[in-house]
Amino acid sequence: MHYTENNVMRIAVDAHAIGRKLTGNETYIRNIIRELARTDEESEYLAFFSAEGAERHIPKRFATRQVSNNPFVRLGYQLPRELSRLKPDLVHVQYTAPLVCPVPVVAVVHDISYLDHPEFFPKSRALQLKVTVARTVKMAARILTLSDYSRKAILRAYGISDELVHVIPLGVDPCFRPMSRVAAVSGVRASCGITAPYVLTVGDLQPRKNQVGLVKAFAELLKDQPNLPHHLVLVGKETWHGQEVREAARKSGVADRIHFTGFVTDEQLRELYCGCDLFVFPSFYEGFGLPVLEAMACGRAVASSNATSLPEVADSSALLFDPMSIPEMVRAMRDLLVDPELRARMERLGLQNAARFSWERAARDTHAVYQLVAGRRRAAAAGVPARSSLVRRP
Repeated sequence: MHYTENNVMRIAVDAHAIGRKLTGNETYIRNIIRELARTDEESEYLAFFSAEGAERHIPKRFATRQVSNNPFVRLGYQLPRELSRLKPDLVHVQYTAPLVCPVPVVAVVHDISYLDHPEFFPKSRALQLKVTVARTVKMAARILTLSDYSRKAILRAYGISDELVHVIPLGVDPCFRPMSRVAAVSGVRASCGITAPYVLTVGDLQPRKNQVGLVKAFAELLKDQPNLPHHLVLVGKETWHGQEVREAARKSGVADRIHFTGFVTDEQLRELYCGCDLFVFPSFYEGFGLPVLEAMACGRAVASSNATSLPEVADSSALLFDPMSIPEMVRAMRDLLVDPELRARMERLGLQNAARFSWERAARDTHAVYQLVAGRRRAAAAGVPARSSLVRRP
């Protein structure tokens, strides 16, 4: 990666999440760099990747460097060395910056659940995030986050200046769009072996996603409405919490109607969204809640938790419930499943809501932050004050 034009921004991106099934983190960085490559033809980009074959998912106009999967090697040695050698205008990271960083940092902090609810994490992981993200926030030139809820939480937790934190909502990948119900159901039958009508939820099997609560609510729903033919499908990667969710399913009394798919491709996920009768998102805590928008973009009615950022994202286009209340969750599912007119209305509202969110807009807003940070760095080097027209969009 050689830089010859002083007026060209030079951006490094830590894209190690690509190809590692890190779900939200991978979805974010893959979509952002795709849209940056499409909308920004002038800047020079370098992406650091870790997984074998991940470079296939990185735009061709990005230079690439492979770095270690081991975070101690990547963050403690390789990235500092490469950044010192290449001297880009900034580096874009998620949550954690290199241990020593010779260039300005733009850091994405999706949420601070590790501070607000450390019980949702293994103790070592919560402690690691508490230490490394605090260090990153302190050193970052700018912080990006996904919702106004997360922005307020970051400001409260770290006591940094209001102007340093920018809200840039996520977009919906264009692959998530309505498709023929017959084709979707056929695809789900072929890939997952599910032949019955189903209720869907999406998220790694972890405590904050509240799959245990959903399993209990689904069992209560079938007691309340014994004629419903529906099954429950849980899509998401296995984690340390997976055994507890599976145990809840075994004890539910309806285990034969509960299915775990594990991690699925985007193509399979689109079929699962489009083939379901209802999407339910019972999470206790979200910095954004992208599956809600993906389901809406596929034309599905949504019942969602009313916690944290989710009312902000759903924007009156979902039936909301208290995730701590099994009866409320049951009521929301029942109302949407037994009332086709209500379900159709929520499907229409959901499609309209999902259309508000665009990865192109997210990339353009991110690029504006890059311009601000790079401009300030170059102005400081030249000894003149920096100016920017960037407006933070809450």
